[in-house]
Parts: sequence; C-alpha cells; structure tokens
Amino acid sequence: MIIPFLDRTDELARLNRAISSPSPSFIVIYGRRRCGKSRLIREIASTHLISYLADMQESPLQIRALASQIALRIPGFDSVEYPSWDSILGQFQRQCRTDMTLVVDEFPYLLKLYPPLESIVQKAVDTGLNCNLVLCGSSQRMMHGMVLDSNAPLYGRATEILRIGPLMPGWIADGLDLSGIPAFESYSVWGGVPRYWESAREYVDLPQALKCLVFDKNGVFHDEPSRLLADDVRSASQPSSILALIGMGCHRLSEIAARLGKPAANLSKPLAQLVELGYVNREIPFGEDAKSTKRSLYRIADPFLRLWYRFINPNRSLLEIGLVDQVHTECMRSFSAHVAGIWEDCARVSTAFVPIDGIQWKPALRWWGAGLDRQPCEIDIVAESFDGLHVLLGEAKWENSVDASSLLARLKRQSANLPFVRGRDVHFALWAKMPPEDTIPGCTVLEPGAVLTALRR
Repeated sequence: MIIPFLDRTDELARLNRAISSPSPSFIVIYGRRRCGKSRLIREIASTHLISYLADMQESPLQIRALASQIALRIPGFDSVEYPSWDSILGQFQRQCRTDMTLVVDEFPYLLKLYPPLESIVQKAVDTGLNCNLVLCGSSQRMMHGMVLDSNAPLYGRATEILRIGPLMPGWIADGLDLSGIPAFESYSVWGGVPRYWESAREYVDLPQALKCLVFDKNGVFHDEPSRLLADDVRSASQPSSILALIGMGCHRLSEIAARLGKPAANLSKPLAQLVELGYVNREIPFGEDAKSTKRSLYRIADPFLRLWYRFINPNRSLLEIGLVDQVHTECMRSFSAHVAGIWEDCARVSTAFVPIDGIQWKPALRWWGAGLDRQPCEIDIVAESFDGLHVLLGEAKWENSVDASSLLARLKRQSANLPFVRGRDVHFALWAKMPPEDTIPGCTVLEPGAVLTALRR
C-alpha cells in the first residue's frame, strides 16, 4: 500500500530550485536503500522529466533502454543505435532542451559495469550541460566517493548534493495511521524507512508483519542487512561480523576485537565507516571530547538492523528449517527490552525539540563513570542548555508502571554526586511509556505521543 509523500520539504525545495534555475544544474542524490530517493524524484515539479532506472544488464542493453526513455521526450531518438555511453550522452546533449531534466537512478550500477562513465559525465559537466542532470544511487560508498572525494572526477561539480536518510520518528504516525505506544513500537521495528512502512501496512498488526516480512525466510526483509551492506561496503564479511557482535551486546572496541581475534587498531576504520553510513552510533559520556576520549560504546543505530541482529541473526538456522512460529514467539518475550533501547535513544534526541522548563536544550547524551564519591554511576539522559547554565538529568523507562517518585529521588541523589553539575541549575525529566500514577512536582514527564510529535523535524 503506497503511503503519502511525507516530509522532505527542504530536499524537494532544493531540487525544484536547482531545476528551475536559469542555468542547467548537476544534482546528486544518494542514501541507503528504501528511504524514498526515487519517490522524491517523482515529486519534482517538472513536466519535461526523463527518468531512467539502471540495473545490472550489460551496457549495450542499458544504452538501448535509456534511448527508449529519451525518445518519450525527443521523438525518434531511439531510431539510432548508439555504440557507447559517450555517443548517446553526446547526442542527447545536442538534442535536449534546457527545460528538460534527465534522471539516472541507481547510477552506481552503470559505474560497476563501465567505470569510465564517470569521466564521460565529468566531460559533459565541464563542457556545459544543456539540460539538468540528476544522478541518484543507493550505494552510499560509491555516490559519496563520486562527488565528495577530492580525487574523484566529479568532485566539486555538483550544484546540489542531497543525502536522503530515514525519516524522523514522528512521521511514522502518518505512515502507519498510528499514535502513541503502537506508533512507537512500530518505529522500534521499522525505523524511519518509508518502504518498510508500506509493507507493514498490509498486515493486521505489528507481530504479524514482523513474522511474515522479517522472521520468515521468504519474507521481503529477511535478508535485508546483506542487501544494504552489498550496496555500501566492498566486502560485507567484516562489517556484518561487527554488527552481529554489537547486536549480541559487545559494545566496546576491545570486546569486539577480542571476539574477532584481531587487534583493536585494525577495527577502527571499519567501525568508523559503519558510523559514517549511519548503521552504528558511537556513544561517548556527556562532557567528554569526542576526538580525545577513549571511553566509547558502539550501538546499532538503525532500529530495524538492531532488531535483526538481536533476533534474526542468532536464529537463522532455526528459521531456515521453518521454525518461524517458535522463534517468533520466543523472541517476542523480550521485545519490550528491544523497544526500551530505542525509547532511550529517542528520549535523548528529543531534548533538542522539547523546551523542558521553558529552556532550550542541546541533544542529550548518556553519562557513565565514577561520581564524586568514586563509585560507579550511570544516567540515561544528560543535556545542557545552550547558555551552559542549566543541566537536565533524566531517565527513560519502557514499563507499564513506574514509581516516578522513587526515580526522581534517585536522580536528585545522583545529581549531588556528578562532577559536571556544580554551579549549574539542575532540572529533571522522565520519559515514560505510561503516565505515572503518582504526581511528581519538579519533574517533567514525556510520553510516546509527545516524543513522536516533537520528532517530526
């Protein structure tokens, strides 16, 4: 079921502005698979759009297919056989009009088949485009390298470069017609990926969608991580192993290295690449310098991948022989713990969009370490105000009932023991699945509906 076109207001405005400018534009759009790049292109306000979706066929077949698409706007263009990419693009440049826009979707497929194509496009751009050119692709590694690598032929030539990532959590309410707790539980599975939402809408509820789309070996998304990694890394073996270990609870570089039997230094680069691709988050304690600190934790950033590596990857052998119901039932017993982790992540992000106590806060971080009494301490949510005069301490709980008074009392005790609090006003907040039964003056309470509403940016 097709969902409405959601958000992407800024991206669409940038696209339309570039396409309608007096001079032809060269635009690059990239981002992970299924996040809505092709849908965004379909929203372009152009009546003279030529859109071609590349695949893995040999170049002569692709050239012929592209000629057929161009012929829809330039009659007779496909009546000639073009022996090379250079010839078809050169002829198109001579015959196109300035109000036309040529979109080549999944451009990395063409590059894999014929690497010199990048230089041919460079030549066309450098000699002056006669119409708009949009190159789009799901291989973040190839697209990013094509326009942002200083050694690449197309470096510095794009009019607009748009990276399309998952939508913010709040948009799932519109995508799945849900609100509150059900909406957030769905986000904890599908994340902000519109294509996942479209597929999930076909099922009566979240457990059924999970079982059919993900747990079943024939499910559309059962092997999704393999497809994503195939797009974005040269060899998926090591990145997949790292993600598997993080999914199993190895969050420190030393733990991951020990399990793989490799020096920690050898894993810094692949971990940094997974962070850059948006698959992994590097967490550092509040107040630490990201460049100098060695106190880092690594967690799978994307909700779907976190779920997949927690529930699917360890049980692939059982799922392969058809024990879907048994594995699904067992995994759903710990589903709330999975949701709780995503809830905590979203709570930290939400501090920047919720003016708690009338103060504008920066995005929060976790804090862990030794308190002033030299005893270990951990706080789920720590944020500071933009003026640096206030600090926010919070807890995130995904439980049907919480003792809010006890949580607040504990936070107040901990606040007196934290090294970064001195000299600043302290504020308290609780992110709770359900509203607490007891009233807690002096502590802001945020529930799923409020958090999702805030996270519609």
